[in-house]
Parts: sequence; structure tokens; C-alpha cells
Amino acid sequence: MIATTDIIISICYVAFIVGLGFWAGLSGKKNDSAAGEYFLAGKSLRWPMIGMALFATNISCLHLVSLAQSGFDTGLLAGNFEWMAAFTLILLALFFIPFYIRSGVATLPDFLERRYNRACRDWLAIVSVVSAIVIHIAFSFLAGGIVLETLFGINMFTSIILIALVTGAYTIVGGLRAVVVTESVQTVVLLAGAVIITVLSWWKVGGWQPVVQVLQEGHQMDKLSMLHPAGDPNGLPWYAVFLGYPVIGIWYWCADQTIVQRVLGAKDENHARTGALFCGFIKVLPVFIFILPGLLAYVLFKQGHLDLEVLRQADGQLHTKGIYSVMITRLVPTGLVGVLVAALLSGLMSQISGALNSIATLVSYDLYKRNRPQATDRQLVKTGRIAAGLALILSIGLLPLLNRYESLFNGINDVISHIAPPITCVFLLGVFWKKASSLSAQYTLWIGSALGAGVYLTGKLYPINTPPLMVAFYLFVVCALLQVVLSFVFPVQHTAESSRLYWESPLAPLRVKGWPGLANYKVLSAVLLLMMAALYWLFR
Repeated sequence: MIATTDIIISICYVAFIVGLGFWAGLSGKKNDSAAGEYFLAGKSLRWPMIGMALFATNISCLHLVSLAQSGFDTGLLAGNFEWMAAFTLILLALFFIPFYIRSGVATLPDFLERRYNRACRDWLAIVSVVSAIVIHIAFSFLAGGIVLETLFGINMFTSIILIALVTGAYTIVGGLRAVVVTESVQTVVLLAGAVIITVLSWWKVGGWQPVVQVLQEGHQMDKLSMLHPAGDPNGLPWYAVFLGYPVIGIWYWCADQTIVQRVLGAKDENHARTGALFCGFIKVLPVFIFILPGLLAYVLFKQGHLDLEVLRQADGQLHTKGIYSVMITRLVPTGLVGVLVAALLSGLMSQISGALNSIATLVSYDLYKRNRPQATDRQLVKTGRIAAGLALILSIGLLPLLNRYESLFNGINDVISHIAPPITCVFLLGVFWKKASSLSAQYTLWIGSALGAGVYLTGKLYPINTPPLMVAFYLFVVCALLQVVLSFVFPVQHTAESSRLYWESPLAPLRVKGWPGLANYKVLSAVLLLMMAALYWLFR
């Protein structure tokens, strides 16, 4: 439980964000029913806001909770999911954004229709809505509920419903502008809160030498390594990182509507590209401010300076899902606890608001407008708001099922590994291979999704030891072979539009001039690439 002062700080923060969301969403609208304003912020977003919004939508309360748990359990290993994201954000900036911006699409299913056909659009829209509900909302609710129940003593479902109401209110009313403006503020608060608990944990441990000493004594120096050998008991060997992560990463960062919608609202192509790369630079931080605190908590526990009896189950095992909330109550002084809770709420609310807006956009443009092509902007906005409300209700209903995962982070990656492969495949081949045909993409999406669902259910009934990232890689290889073969069976017949939506060569994207100087997307991409290579070398 936390002090009254911290509760007041948390309530004031929530009130501020809700007020800011309503102000941003309503004041920026010239026409309350204008769909372009509601779903894409009138295509007015600049690169700093895009980068921070991308980061805030990605980093939720789920990440704060699950990455701290991963740091406690396995050390820095889970940081691969953060650092590898930088490479996929470079792909987004160089290869995907030009087509997204130039084609003027409002959704990624819309892009898929222009490159392939309507059936591909419909399928991706449905899968994107389902994945947004499960991955971006339900898992985030679960993480937030666990923490808020520990901190405030409020029933998990009660706290989740309250957050759903306040977040849904400004998101459903204000649209993407409200989402992006609040996410920019929430990114700052979230990072500040994460830095506070990192500094306090570091100070309590006593510096780096005690960390190394505890790990050496326990023969656990591998907790400081990002790359583990084959047969790693944590299920994340180095080859799974480099083979499997790109499959889920390209889907998540380059082909998932919830994430990419911030890019679609960019003022122009340069702002979109620079915003994505800016997010890539920020993605370096989570290893040090989200995962490292969990590792420091492990060291404090081994030193006897952190009491975790509240997390011990009846069988004597530690229930480490709640490690972050225990760190807040044990290590943070009164007053700062309220700031940390605000950071948690920032992550939770930004993730949910971003997912709700993307669901509203997908349902309105890709499902409703298809059956009613003459629908007005007012009708589209109304439909989107209804869809967002229903998504909130459905996500809450999924919580008991998802709570069965021991590790929230492993759970979310397990789900993504079975959803991503066919989508990654059709996007990659569609952008890089002119012979990728519409029917081949359509059948690959259908068969690949069915295969992923089948493998997922089979794995739950008959568990296997294959790392989820390798499952993603194997499914991707099958989907790629399937689409290549089907592209020869059903040869491509390009339309005037689809013939402009693939690269003639991998170097073609680099021929665009871009901004001058250090702000040039090619310069930023090279700097980010070199920085990530150096970090992997240091933490190999």
C-alpha cells in the first residue's frame, strides 16, 4: 500500500492527462466529424512527436512490469527485444515509409489492397483488430491490474475498469491528435519514473562491483550477456534472436497498424522517416532503465536488502510478476512513489489509447466503409468510436485466459510469434519482389494464419522446447516458400498503382535526397546502425 500523498499525486496526474487529451483532441479540430482529423491528426505530425508517440505506444505498463520481471529472472537477455527494434525501425524508415506516405493510405490494410487485392486488405484488417485487442490492450490491462492491485489494494478488475473508462474517454472523443499529444507527455513521465527507480536501485546496491560479485558467486555472469549460446535454458539462444526477431519485429514495427499509424499521420516523408529513427535511438534506453532495475532487484534480494516474502507462493517459489511494484514500495520514498505510479499509468494509458485509435481506424476504413462506400465522415467517426468501446469490453473479458502465463513478456512474445510470420512475409515480398502476386499473398495470409493458430494450439496441448522466436522463423520460411511457389502458379498482374509499390532494387530508397546535414535519414540510419553494433559487441 502507498501513502495518501502518493495517491493524490497519481489522481492529479490522471486528471491532467484526461484534461490534456480532451483539449488536444477537441481544440485542434476544425470539424468535429472530419475523419482525416480524427484518425490521422490531419497529417500534421512532426518528427519529435512521432518518435515519442511510437516509443510510448510500444512501451506500456506491460513493459515496465514484464521487463523488470525478466531482468530479475534472466538478466539483460530480454533486452534483445528492445535493441533489435532499432534495426527494424531502420527498415521502416528506409523501405516502408516512402510507400506508406506517397500512397496516402490511412491504414496498412489499405496499402495491402493497393499492392495486392481486397481479400488481403480484409484479412489483415481482421487480424490487426484482434492482435490490437489481445496484445496491445488485454496484456497491458493485465500488467497494470497486477501492479495497481499490489500498490492500492484495489481489486484487479476494478482498477482495470477505472483506467479503461478514463483512457477510453479522451481517446474515443479526441482521436489520434489526443493520443499523440498525451503520449508525448507520457513518454517524458514514463522515462523520468524509470530513471528514478534505476538510480535508487543502483544507489541501494552500491554500484557495479557488488553486482558483479553477487553474480560471480552465484555463477550467473550470463545475466550480463545479451547473446546466449545454443541450448540456453531461458529459450533465447543467439541464433533465435537474429533469425526469429526480425520476423516478429518487421510485423510489429513495419506492418502493425497500432504502431505505424503515428507514421501515417506525419506531415511529410522526411518527418515520418526521422520520427521512426528517433524512436530507434530512444529504444536503447529500456535495457538500462527497465531491465537493469530488475537485475539490481535480484542482487538486492541476494544481498538480503530486499524483502520479497510478499511474492512467495504456497509452494515456496517467488511469484516474480509483482517485482516492480515491490521495488516501488520498498525502495522509493513517499512523494516519489506517486511519480512512479504516474509513470506506470503513463505506460498503460498510452498503450491502450494508441491501440483504441488504430482499432477505430481499421474498423471504420477497412470494414465499415467497404460495405458503405458512401458513408460520411461523421458516420465513420461514430463507427470508430463504437468499435473502440467494444474493444475495451472484449479485452477485459480476455484477462483470465491471459493471466495463465507465468511471464507476461514470454506470453506476449509467444502470441506474436504465431501471428506475425504470414504478415511479415507478404509485406516483405510485396515491397521487394515485383513478381509477388495478389493471389499468392491472399493464400499465404489465409494458410499461414491457420498454420500459426494450429501450431499455437498444438503447443499448448503438447508442449515443445522450441523457442518461440524459432517457431516464428520456421513459420516464416514456410510462408515465404508458399508465396514464392504460388506466385509462379498464379502470375502477377500489376495494376497501374501496384506497379509503383515495390522497389526495383534494394538501393532505390537511398536515392531520395532527404534533409541536409545530420538530420538526413541516411546519416541517422548509419549512426544508429553503428551504435547498435557497438552495443552488441560490448554486451556480447
